[in-house]
Amino acid sequence: MAIITAAQATDTGWTWAQTTALIVPFIALFGALLTYALNQRAIRKEHRAETFAEALTAVEEYLEMPYRIRRRPKSSSAVRQQLTDEVSGLLARMAFHQAWLQIEASAVAGPYATLVATARAEAGAQMSLAWQQPPITTDNGMNLGAAYPRDRSNEARAACVEVMRRHL
Repeated sequence: MAIITAAQATDTGWTWAQTTALIVPFIALFGALLTYALNQRAIRKEHRAETFAEALTAVEEYLEMPYRIRRRPKSSSAVRQQLTDEVSGLLARMAFHQAWLQIEASAVAGPYATLVATARAEAGAQMSLAWQQPPITTDNGMNLGAAYPRDRSNEARAACVEVMRRHL
């Protein structure tokens, strides 16, 4: 009967210890890569959600401009300049977001462009009417009583948000 030493046992073939020593690093690497990929996906989703939210905010601010114009404190060139500068800035922001969405999420760009066009049509007409009203000089005057209608813009926003949700 021969006694087999540990050195002789390893010379006879591949052991489970050797197999485990090779598999464990691959499993660890796979786990690390999977975690990295999932984190990157979450970061991209969060970035896209922020982009969508900023785009929608620009439209919402534009839709609020008839109220800002109507509630202007006085009629002066400085006030008119400030309000028209705000409108111009919002138009530029909406154009920026339209271009950005065409690059980042082209499926969302069409519904967003529809939302912008609808908001411009609705709020643009309302701004024209607001400019024709006298400045508000009393606290009671700040309550305008009736909201400017935004039905078409609300519908376009809902359609845009639905597409945005699908592309997160």
